[in-house]
This record gives sequence, structure tokens and C-alpha cells, in this order.
Amino acid sequence: MEKEKLLPKIGRYPFTAEPFHCDFSNQLFLGHLGNAMLNAADFHSNDRSYGMNYLNTINKTWVLSRLAIEVNDMPRAYDKLFIETWVDGAMRYFTSRNFKVVGEDGNVFGYGRSIWAMIDTVSRQPVDILAIHDGLIAEYIDKDYPCPIRKASRVPIIPEDTTFARSIDTYYNDVDVNGHINSVKYIEHVLDLWPLEWYKEFRLKRFEIAYVAESHQGDKLNLRTQETEGNEKERNFNILITKEGKENKKEVEVVRCNVNFVKD
Repeated sequence: MEKEKLLPKIGRYPFTAEPFHCDFSNQLFLGHLGNAMLNAADFHSNDRSYGMNYLNTINKTWVLSRLAIEVNDMPRAYDKLFIETWVDGAMRYFTSRNFKVVGEDGNVFGYGRSIWAMIDTVSRQPVDILAIHDGLIAEYIDKDYPCPIRKASRVPIIPEDTTFARSIDTYYNDVDVNGHINSVKYIEHVLDLWPLEWYKEFRLKRFEIAYVAESHQGDKLNLRTQETEGNEKERNFNILITKEGKENKKEVEVVRCNVNFVKD
């Protein structure tokens, strides 16, 4: 692709906080905000010729490895918002992508940071990202546009220090286009660990998730929690999710999360 035909490095996509995607307080569920971010990433990469539309023709796909979302406020029902997204780094097997969530009036709701891998859809093995279209993605890297939240990490958890919370069976609606449990479903399952009364008192400030392994329809997910620190104004939790297959009942780690709540 000739450089004069390149699109802008930063994409900006419109969304609406649909009322049935909002919680009891009239604010957008974090899972739906995360889903909008992933859609923006898909639009951005497809527009620039290294997205799923092209990759699926060569038996490749993107998979989300890590995601961190940090918000100061949440869009409310019927709010119009924009999600800006851009790639700020690319290596052989991983690329980092950032997000900015902005209201119509310019109010910044929050930011996101993510890490993605590319895999072969047949072997499920990593693919050299820089080999796609002769490393076209490198032409779209923007390291200067600010994303003022810390990067997503693997989340340090000692399994023996966690407390079992609940088990969840997986079904048709849990599975995404890649054939595994949808990335956002894990977010929803984790946030369901706290009751409605909790969310009347605390506001979700930051949600960080690391995807360690795939799980599939029929797997049972086991969720374990660990409170790491807390006071009257702030509470912080680590969450470990493992899976048990239909045949193999051995538990395998699939997801690690860190959830930070604040009281304004």
C-alpha cells in the first residue's frame, strides 16, 4: 500500500449508550463499553486491511490477550459517544492498541489499553503479525497520542490465597466468532460477583483482565476471589477463573482479573 493512500493512524467511531445496555443507575454497563471498544478495534483494523475480514481469508484471526479499562465517568442512556483507537506498538507476535472514550461535548469518560495476538485458526498457534501485508501495521503505529493509564498486566495471583466464589456453565450465547468463550462474557461474569447494593455504594474505577487460555462451550468456569487491599474509599480485588472440560475435569487457568472500586 502506497503511503499516500494510508488512512489516519487514529480511528474515531460513533456509538450510542442504548438504554437496554445500561444498569439500574442509567449508566452503560462496563461489558457493553468493552464490547464497543472491541468493535472499534475491529473497524479500525478492517479499514486498514489487517482486520478479520482479510485475516479470515487466510485462516488467521486476532485474539485479545489483555485489556485494561479505566473510567472517571460512564455514558448514560441515549448518550452519543465516540471511541478513538490506535496502535501504539507492534512486535512479531503481539501488538498493543489503545482506546479513548469521548462524549459529544468532548468530555473524556475514560481510556483503555489492550494487547492482541494473531493466531492461525487451524493450528491455534501464534502467527507473525509483521508478515501480514509486508508489515503494513507498522505504518499505523502512533506512539505520541496520549493514553494516560497504566498498561494491562498479567495480574499477580497466588491461587492458594483465593476464595471460591461460584461456578458457571457455558452455553451458545457465550461463544464468539472465534469459537471460544467471548472476551466480554468473562467481564460480565466477574462483575456479577458483587450484588446490586455494592454498586449503589462503590463505583467501578478500573477493570483489568488477562486471557491466559481459551475455554469453549460446555466448559465449566470456576471463579475465585482475593481482596488485596481496601479502605472506606477504595476496594481492590483479584479474580482467578479456571475451566473444567466435559471430559477432563482437571482445572486449567483461563483468566486473571483485577477490579478496582472507589467511593466518590
